[in-house]
Amino acid sequence: MAFTFTARAVGAETYEDDECFIAGVAEHEDGSGRQLTFMCSLYEPEDQDIATGMDSYCLVTPGQGTAYGGVREAVLKDRVLRIVVDPSNLEALGLNDSEIEVILDVEETQIRQFREGLRRVLAYGRPSERPAILDL
Repeated sequence: MAFTFTARAVGAETYEDDECFIAGVAEHEDGSGRQLTFMCSLYEPEDQDIATGMDSYCLVTPGQGTAYGGVREAVLKDRVLRIVVDPSNLEALGLNDSEIEVILDVEETQIRQFREGLRRVLAYGRPSERPAILDL
């Protein structure tokens, strides 16, 4: 069964101090509740990142489950974000199913900003970790 929730907060923002770009959704308007966070560095991966497998974007799920890369599909259509992760990342992400579905209950301008931010994040790093299906 897919992990599903309604998001009432979405966003995409650069965090210069942390040297990262984040696109995310949250269940509640104040950013609390269930969340999905997609992050990437502001800089190209370094040798150490490549050596440790951290040379791609990062996905963080509720409970701080974390995986670098691993998004196989990302589709945003009719206010529904559908993410499919590689089954090999389920344990690291704390998920029972590889499909995540989020209904975006926010203004269209926020969805546009999130869509652009998610495109940026998922294009970062190792080409083999970029989604095979990307319809944002």
